[in-house]
Amino acid sequence: MPELRSAGVERRTFLRYTSAVGAAAAITASLAACGGPSSTADGSADKGSGSDLIEAGLSYPLSTGFDPMITSGATPYAANMHIFEGLVDLDPATLVARPALATEMPKKINATTYRATLRKGATFHDGSAVTADDVVFSFERILDPKNASLMAQFVPFIDTVKAVDAGTVEFKLKYPFALFPSRIAVARIVPKKIVAPDPKAFDAKPVGSGPYKFVSATREDKIVFEAYDKYNGAHPAKAKKMVWRLMSDQSARVSAMESGRVQAIEDVPYIDVKRLSGTARTESVQSFGLLFLMFNTADKRFADKRVRQALHYALDTEKIISTAMVGNAAAATGYVPSTHPDYHKAATVYTHDVAKAKQLLADAGVKNLSFTVLTTDTGWVKDIAPLLKESWEQAGVKVTLSIAQSPAQYAKIDKGDFEVLVAPGDPSVFGNDADLLLRWFYYGFWPESRYGWGKSDAYKKVKQTLDKAAQAGDEAKRKELWGQVTDLVADEAALYPILHRKLPTAWTEKALPGFKPLPTTGLSFLDVSRA
Repeated sequence: MPELRSAGVERRTFLRYTSAVGAAAAITASLAACGGPSSTADGSADKGSGSDLIEAGLSYPLSTGFDPMITSGATPYAANMHIFEGLVDLDPATLVARPALATEMPKKINATTYRATLRKGATFHDGSAVTADDVVFSFERILDPKNASLMAQFVPFIDTVKAVDAGTVEFKLKYPFALFPSRIAVARIVPKKIVAPDPKAFDAKPVGSGPYKFVSATREDKIVFEAYDKYNGAHPAKAKKMVWRLMSDQSARVSAMESGRVQAIEDVPYIDVKRLSGTARTESVQSFGLLFLMFNTADKRFADKRVRQALHYALDTEKIISTAMVGNAAAATGYVPSTHPDYHKAATVYTHDVAKAKQLLADAGVKNLSFTVLTTDTGWVKDIAPLLKESWEQAGVKVTLSIAQSPAQYAKIDKGDFEVLVAPGDPSVFGNDADLLLRWFYYGFWPESRYGWGKSDAYKKVKQTLDKAAQAGDEAKRKELWGQVTDLVADEAALYPILHRKLPTAWTEKALPGFKPLPTTGLSFLDVSRA
């Protein structure tokens, strides 16, 4: 969620952001009303031979618009990987940064100055040239607090951005930040002449410089793309058209895959992975994607960290993983999974220990604890919810489950009207370094406005340590400081992961040469052909 350029948060900024998202949703809904679930919005979207059309099943509807400055929806974010470019992008499968609109990774001029040179001949989908002015505009709109950009929180170190000439951009930083070249992948470059006059229209019908052009979107039905023939970058479209079917219903996705209606689906239900592997290629990739437990620390019952710790110790996470997820997850032993390059085993690791959970509750003076836990209606989360309840009740805690769509649950949370939340999260779509991943949940909006941790001494220490790590020039020192933050947030457990899940993807291997499953939500068809 949004942060001010200074990395502090104000409520009015959040309201501006949610207002923008609301407007985006309204625009997208209007598209849906025009198209209708069974229509082909462009008149030919569903036509085409097998050799030029990719069809895929996505698990989330369009919850926001497409403006890359503010979109947080899993599906539009995945779409934007195909529509837009940054100066630098992340490889969708490895999450390693690579040049995109820039000819090479930004060059370091001195400790606080970097320059990037644009790819010659790059054009937006309207045919206009991509210029340094567009790059400056794209970054400045992110940095402007009035825009409440979701991406601002990831680039607080940028002081100024200027065009040296039509093809060169210079960045001045407030302080040295060693991760600068890869971090700017969070900023997609947009055409100033289209966005500035009418950002709402752009949000509904995006124009980028990527290998695929946006054609149409119907909120709970589909997104249609076509190849951009004038794209001159390293990853041109290898299919003439794509249609993404938006299938939040798990059985519908599986049926579409089995019938051959689509060539790939994301988020395969864990119980269907083995069955689908008989007719399609399936693979479960370990992700940062976590299921987290978050407490309203303003509620006196959860102000004591011993209560929060107790509820973690009470969870039989291994049973949850083996039963509800068919083994497709790893219990959290740190903030990031053990496969992550910045992994640090937390000083506090929550194993299943009912006796310890009961003792912690007793030490905190808590008797007959009862609460309502909000969860989202995502398929795999719904499968887990009854096992959470069972674990807690075995520790003598009475639990009521409240399962609903994510927007409805977060509306309650943002009013402070909740006790406990269990939900999925995955900021690794924005970047995979520990600084970014830690800042998402522990710096700014979430602790200050969502789980009420903003005034605690522990939170102040987290902020100070993250800022110190950001300015550290030595990689070993950065990792040491990130480890200190991990130890602290694990001990406090105001918001902390229960597990990191594997993401199961299914695809028809012969039909999609070059396809790779992702360690994040969404699908990527960059460098993928349609055979």
